[in-house]
Amino acid sequence: MCLAVPGRVLEIAERDGTRMAVVDFGGVVKDVCLEYLPDLKVGEYAIVHVGFALQRLDEESARRTLQLFEELGLLQEEFGDPWEAAAAAAAASSAKQEEER
Repeated sequence: MCLAVPGRVLEIAERDGTRMAVVDFGGVVKDVCLEYLPDLKVGEYAIVHVGFALQRLDEESARRTLQLFEELGLLQEEFGDPWEAAAAAAAASSAKQEEER
């Protein structure tokens, strides 16, 4: 699943001619493109989808949404450790192969 997740802008810089930000998604920090919201400032919140900030969001709405996503386990699903996910998938595949034997 690919969610649009609210995040708080921590830093802004231009990289290779593109306005980029470091954004905090409730403890998970990612790089985000700001080309769709060029006037976004440090400390503000935005809804981010597939690495692009799409819409400005007020802090209260962002915090409520992040809390709800966390309660539902959606943040782990969206931002979980890819190595952990790959290991779990490999273990499930091995277990299935053993079961079929």
